[in-house]
Amino acid sequence: MRWRGRQRSSNVEDRRGTRPKLAVGGGGIIVVIIVLALRFFDAPPAVQQLGGQIAQQLQNDGNAAPVGAGLDDESREFVSVVLHDTETVWTQLFDQQVQGGSYVPPRLVMFSESVNSGCGMASSAMGPFYCPADRTVYLDPQFFDELARRHRSPGDFAAAYVIAHEVAHHVQNLMGYSDLADRARRSGSERDANRMSVRLELQADFLAGIWAFHADRHYDILEDGDVQEAIQAAFQIGDDTLQREARREIRPEHFTHGSSVQRTHWFRRGVESGKLKDCELLFQLDYEQL
Repeated sequence: MRWRGRQRSSNVEDRRGTRPKLAVGGGGIIVVIIVLALRFFDAPPAVQQLGGQIAQQLQNDGNAAPVGAGLDDESREFVSVVLHDTETVWTQLFDQQVQGGSYVPPRLVMFSESVNSGCGMASSAMGPFYCPADRTVYLDPQFFDELARRHRSPGDFAAAYVIAHEVAHHVQNLMGYSDLADRARRSGSERDANRMSVRLELQADFLAGIWAFHADRHYDILEDGDVQEAIQAAFQIGDDTLQREARREIRPEHFTHGSSVQRTHWFRRGVESGKLKDCELLFQLDYEQL
């Protein structure tokens, strides 16, 4: 994949190397507790002064620039370039093909180990994810190493596919498809919720393929073997493959992302189609036809 030295997105926030802040203003809540406690217990002036110093230090720590913000390593450059490419593609497609819609790009937060998102606390073990509550993609770049080693899917474009898939969930959110999945989850039927989740994930694979189609035409990003890298990644993170690797029985009724064959099929169709309107198929076909 051709990505080095190209324009980067300004919507990347690097939180690597920081501890997740507490909700309600991070260290600010601790400051309030200390100050109120000292006043309530009528502490001596010297203790109050010490408490004030501690509170000030906590406040300073909370306002300090994230450790990762000073980094400008290859991971950050790669993520920023790919995110910029998604911004270009989806802005154009929304202008041309989404009636009355305009594309508002998501933020992307890079983190390490754990992160406090608008959807709650999350660990790196969850893998990359999109949070609709704050319209943000969360990504620990170490996942790309896991993708290469554990899932046997190395390569820059395999990693780009992962980012494009998460951004596709943002596209779905803007287009209203995520609401369909939310209603299915609220219905109380695990079967219906799982099936709707599979539709949403396969559609995100399809949209990632559409992004690849247009990004290549904008920036000539694809090299020989790149599409196959992404197809390999999609195959390796199919529900049946993951269940098999975990030495569990293959249970299609428990699928939430789709089988390996389904994921590769819909990503490939997106690459071949390039038409945003075609993503409607995922919600028009019977489930058995996916």
